[in-house]
Amino acid sequence: MTTTTVPESRTAAALAARRRKTQTALQRVHEVVARLRREKSQVSVAAVARRANVSRTFLYDNPEARAAVATAMAEAGERRTRFLAEQDDEREATWSERALNAEDALMAARTEIRVQRTGIGELLGQIRDLEAEWTEKAIQRVTTENTTLKQRVRQLTADNRALDERLKAARSNLRFQDRRIADLEARLADPGPTA
Repeated sequence: MTTTTVPESRTAAALAARRRKTQTALQRVHEVVARLRREKSQVSVAAVARRANVSRTFLYDNPEARAAVATAMAEAGERRTRFLAEQDDEREATWSERALNAEDALMAARTEIRVQRTGIGELLGQIRDLEAEWTEKAIQRVTTENTTLKQRVRQLTADNRALDERLKAARSNLRFQDRRIADLEARLADPGPTA
């Protein structure tokens, strides 16, 4: 009889140790899931198994661990879905605003293009009118007169330069003569010693 009670007590002790080990592992799983939620990290079986130092098999086989991971993954999925929906709403709002701004800019650009085209058309019409009034002979005559006038301007510029140089020389001579007259007047006023 004593032989049968020893193995039963060993079995009971082994089962109790196994339950304690399982409870410790479950506690680590719950702590890791809570930490991942706080960190807003992605919750996955691999991440929980790695951080809780348990096997993936344990997470799949233990109903409580499987439920904790599944719940955390579902909540993370909902948060992600809400976050993506909010981002989509923000993007849609900015895109709507951009689209309205683009439409306004497009309308303004079209109006400006119309105004510019009208102005270009009027200017081209004026050019055609001016070209129609001028015959080939008249254009040649105006070109010849223009060339003659340019030559005359060059000649007058050269003459002006020469006259300017002559004027400067005459002023220099005048200053020299003024000094000479002043010197002679000074000599006449002060005859000096006479012998």
